[in-house]
Amino acid sequence: MATDAEYRQQIQTYDRGQLIELWQAIAARNTPGWDSGKAFEYLILRAFELEDAEVTYPYSVVLEEEEVEQIDGVIYSNGLACLVECKDLADRVNIEPIAKMRNQLLRRPAATVGMVFSYSGFTYAATILARYVAPQTILLWTGDEIAYALDQQCFSQSLRLKYRVCIEQGTPNYDIRPRTLE
Repeated sequence: MATDAEYRQQIQTYDRGQLIELWQAIAARNTPGWDSGKAFEYLILRAFELEDAEVTYPYSVVLEEEEVEQIDGVIYSNGLACLVECKDLADRVNIEPIAKMRNQLLRRPAATVGMVFSYSGFTYAATILARYVAPQTILLWTGDEIAYALDQQCFSQSLRLKYRVCIEQGTPNYDIRPRTLE
């Protein structure tokens, strides 16, 4: 089992092409050398880092010698400070990670944004809950959006778009992929 420092050292050698290859390995559920879910976490952070976002890799929060939180990462981009939660599961993510993120945001400055990334997407209940966690903001990212942002190199731009739509429409799960007119 690798340490967080070893994962960070490894992922920081990856360029965009290698991230796309890692994404394909995640999709195939074949990520040797990575503990469960770790490749997904580190891929997201590295993708933002390659787009000049400042990134804090996974860490624990310890209060009075007790670990109280495990944070998958933090992303600073476009003037936003975002806590990250990543879920690489076969099933769509239910409300638990949304509730966890809300609790983490309650301990942070009000302007902090939460982002939950789910390879398999979200249940209807999770998307509804994300709409009603105000005053906290939690943006939801699906696997299809992640694949698109990797291909188009637009994670930071997409974050800005998701945040803007959330402000204007109250929609935390806006799909960043272009719409086609039928």
